[in-house]
Amino acid sequence: MKIGFIGLGNVGGKLSGSLLRNGVDLVVHDLDTDLVARFVDRGAAAGGSPAQMMAMCDAVITCLPSPAASDAVMQEMLPEIGPGKVWMEMSTTDAGEVKRLGDEVIARGGAAVDCPVSGGCHRADTGNISIYAGCDRATFERILPILTIMGRRVLHTGDLGSASVLKVMTNYLATANLLTLCEALTVMKAAGLDMGTTYEAIKISSGTSFVHETESQLILSGSRDVNFTMDLVQKDIGLFQKLADKHDVPLEISPLIIEIMSDGQRRYGERAQSDQIIQRLEEATGLDIRAPGFPTELIDDEPEERGAEVVLRG
Repeated sequence: MKIGFIGLGNVGGKLSGSLLRNGVDLVVHDLDTDLVARFVDRGAAAGGSPAQMMAMCDAVITCLPSPAASDAVMQEMLPEIGPGKVWMEMSTTDAGEVKRLGDEVIARGGAAVDCPVSGGCHRADTGNISIYAGCDRATFERILPILTIMGRRVLHTGDLGSASVLKVMTNYLATANLLTLCEALTVMKAAGLDMGTTYEAIKISSGTSFVHETESQLILSGSRDVNFTMDLVQKDIGLFQKLADKHDVPLEISPLIIEIMSDGQRRYGERAQSDQIIQRLEEATGLDIRAPGFPTELIDDEPEERGAEVVLRG
C-alpha cells in the first residue's frame, strides 16, 4: 500500500517516521514545509496537497491538532475518495465529528477508521505506542499491517467513532493522574520527604501508574517538557466533559480539572507544557519540587518490535 500521512507534528512526525523507517512507500504533507523537506531527505515523497495525496495513495492518515483542521483537510480530499480508498484519522478528536466525516467517505465507496494513539511521544518514536481502531472488521484487517508498524498493541474497538470515545477517556484519566501526582509530590516535599525516595515509593506501590513513571520524572528533573501542551489537554478533557454532558452523567472531578488547567494556561500560556501545572503548587507553597538524577526527556528503551492485535477476553 502507498500511504499518505498529513500532519508531521510531535506525534504525527514520529508515527510517520516509523512507517518510513520500516520501508513503507510514504507520501507526506504538512503546512510546515521544513518538516516535509526533512522527510523527503529521508526518502519520503512530498504529497503536494491533501487532494493530490488521496488521489495517489491507497490510504491517507491524518494526525492534526483539532477537529476543525481535520475537517478542512477532509474537504479537500473528499472529491478524490472512491472504492478502495481508506481515510485513517489518528488525531484525538470528537467521535461525532469523525463519524460525520467518515460517513462521507463511506458514501463515496471508501473506508474510514478512527485510530488514535496512547502512550506518549517517546513511544510513538519507537513504534511501541498503543493504537485503538474503530471501523468494520474487514477494514481493520486490511489496515492492521500498517498499524502494527506504528504501534505495539492494536485494539479493534468496534464501529467507527468508538476509538475516539475511548481515547478522550484515557486522556482524561491521564490528566487527573497528573494533577494528583503534583499534589502528592508537593505534600511529600512539605512533609520533609526526599523526592527521589518518594518517586521510588510511588513506583513500587499500588499508587503507581504510567503517568507517574514517565511524567513525574520530568517534573522532578525540572524540564517539565512532555511534548504535550495545555491547549491539547484542554481539547481532550473538554471532549470528555462534552461526552458526559451528552449522556447526562453529572461529573464532579472533571469540571475541577478543566478549571485547574485553565488557570495554568492563564498563568503560563495557552501552549505551556502540561507538566508545568506543578508550578501552581510550587508558587503557592514556595517549595521546589525537583530532585537530582532524573532525565530531562523521555526515551523509550524497549526494543522496537512489530506490533500485534490485542485479543479481547472471552
